[in-house]
Amino acid sequence: MAATTDDTEEQSDASGAPPSPARRRGPGRIAAAVSLLGELLITGGLVLGLFVVYSLWWTNVVADRAADRQADKVRDTWAHAPGGDRPASFDSGNGIGFLHVPAMSRDEILVEKGTSMKVLNDGVAGYYTDPVEATLPMSGEKGNFSLAAHRDGHGAKFHRIDRIEKGDPIVFETKDKWYVYKVYSVLPETSKFNVQVLSKVPKQSGRTKAGHYITLTTCTPVYTSRYRYVVWGELDRVEKVDSERTPPEELR
Repeated sequence: MAATTDDTEEQSDASGAPPSPARRRGPGRIAAAVSLLGELLITGGLVLGLFVVYSLWWTNVVADRAADRQADKVRDTWAHAPGGDRPASFDSGNGIGFLHVPAMSRDEILVEKGTSMKVLNDGVAGYYTDPVEATLPMSGEKGNFSLAAHRDGHGAKFHRIDRIEKGDPIVFETKDKWYVYKVYSVLPETSKFNVQVLSKVPKQSGRTKAGHYITLTTCTPVYTSRYRYVVWGELDRVEKVDSERTPPEELR
């Protein structure tokens, strides 16, 4: 007796050959390249975002912590140092005093020697030793107390320097004295190679005679280092620090 054909048996086509299975078409080379490029862009965006967070936020956190530790050392040195301005101001390896600029911030800014990245990255302001040496106010000599600090990242102590206007106070605090300066000129943009703004009689500031000046410098525009922003002040008066360290009226 002849065997019957099972209903599930694969049927042949008209030519008698079984049909070939459907061939799946994979993505083309262009589609694969676009997909890879998209993944790379997403990864690159994440890396860039993390770098921005690190540069503009985390470096500030680290720098502020370092500056606070150094500031505590300076205050402690002053508390245990003998009377007189010179020993505490000149011999301390942690800083020489504190800068107060109400127009920028109510925070005090520790001032240390030098303007290298190693110094400024600790969230402080540094006074110039090169290419022009700053004249420290404690010396009593006429000259220019020239300073620099970061405008973004690493504490960004001069971030709001553009808020300073003529007539605003800049106060430098030492162990025994308050040096009160008044802003008399602002230069919003100049070459980073223009060292004449740091001269004892600062060029382009409007002053032509020797005096007791202070100069604040930082990078501009914000988040770049192409140019320099400069603020000049002139000493208005010097006050002795009392036992309670009562600040000048400009800081109250």
